[in-house]
Amino acid sequence: MGLKQHLDIAVQAARAAGQFQRERLWSDFAIGFKGETDLVTEVDRACEELIVGTIRQAFPAHDILAEENDYASLCSSHKWIIDPLDGTTNYAHGFPWFGVSIALEVEGEVLLGVICHPMMDELFTVVRGEGAFLNGRRLAVSRRAPLRQCLLATGFPYDRTRDNENNFTHFMNFQMAARAVRRAGAAALDLAYVAAGRLDGYWECKLKPWDVAAGQLLVTEAGGMVTNHGGGAWSVYDHRILASNGLIHDEMVAVLTGRSA
Repeated sequence: MGLKQHLDIAVQAARAAGQFQRERLWSDFAIGFKGETDLVTEVDRACEELIVGTIRQAFPAHDILAEENDYASLCSSHKWIIDPLDGTTNYAHGFPWFGVSIALEVEGEVLLGVICHPMMDELFTVVRGEGAFLNGRRLAVSRRAPLRQCLLATGFPYDRTRDNENNFTHFMNFQMAARAVRRAGAAALDLAYVAAGRLDGYWECKLKPWDVAAGQLLVTEAGGMVTNHGGGAWSVYDHRILASNGLIHDEMVAVLTGRSA
């Protein structure tokens, strides 16, 4: 079975979860805590059940790595990496900026991804070597440079009040170095927006694979660059990411490392 069939299943699952999120937003739903400030809602769990069920019906022997539950390893070469509701805090507060992220890793390499932005009716899709798309339209990163003319995005970790790696210093430095920095609260959408040329760069720390697996492939297939904060090799299992249109990458690395570009 080729990647098209895998992508079709991912699209089906992401659309269904996104529709469910639209229907339940601004309704009464249960909200719990995975930590002091890390929220989880019944919508997160229901969407993960929907997505995993759809994938397992089609690919019962594949492994699953998802945010809300642990799934026993089947020792498969194929692993689905799933964030059923990226932007849970936004969702819990009724702030309409959230989405679904699904990626497929084969033998350690992410080969496809889907990000659904349900409140904007946007579906981002990507297959390695075939380009990145938004609702069927091919994407390309922006051509803006230098950094001082660029719009960036970032986020802050849940333990920001207790740990020194809280991104506060980087945020202040980029506010001085760039045109502006946005903090909207959904890493998958930030990466998708870099791929679409709506943002010029993005950095964050303390992320999980499900936050970035689909989005980083969108960026690279749209012509952008993804590295660690020092500009070196990166994988979805690294917790620090830097993504950009490529033109401002060295400048962003300089800000993050304190070196001159």
